[in-house]
Amino acid sequence: MYPAFMKLSRFMAYLGGIMLSGLILLTCLSVLGRSLNGMLHSDFIEGIAPGFAQWAINLGIGPINGDFELIEAGIAFAIFAFMPLCTLSGGHASVDIFTQGMSDRVNRILRLITSLLFAAVFVLIATQLFGGLQTKFRSGQTTFLLEFPLWWAYALSMFAAAVAAVVAVYIAVMRVLETLSGHELLPSETGADH
Repeated sequence: MYPAFMKLSRFMAYLGGIMLSGLILLTCLSVLGRSLNGMLHSDFIEGIAPGFAQWAINLGIGPINGDFELIEAGIAFAIFAFMPLCTLSGGHASVDIFTQGMSDRVNRILRLITSLLFAAVFVLIATQLFGGLQTKFRSGQTTFLLEFPLWWAYALSMFAAAVAAVVAVYIAVMRVLETLSGHELLPSETGADH
């Protein structure tokens, strides 16, 4: 089962990376457009070419309308999309200064507790996002500028959070089995070396 969860986690991380790259590009284009718009409205440009600024604005040079709404909607998905791979590889930040001198059994129990907590938190987050999705869907709320339904962002985030929850529950179950059997069932965590 581990290879299947690894493929799913990597797929989600790729989706998160695509989303994050798109949001970075969107931000850069919006900032560039905002800067050009300000420059085109400067007294210097207005004095040299009075109609040029309006012509450029009519072409669409300026900030991207609703950029912050799209970023707000996409960033939550990107964050949750990275969580399955982070959970599966043990990439969450940890402070090992206290645990490195402890026995393998104590460290196994600490990994179990951590895995159970992560699973509980991810299940709670996915459940709350589902509730928020239902509320936003029923209310018909939309964003202010682009007027796209808010439930779209909730649906994206809930999907990624649900995958993170499934992976976290799998890891928690495997940690319980490891603790009970005394044998390693998952590959060694690569961890986040700090």
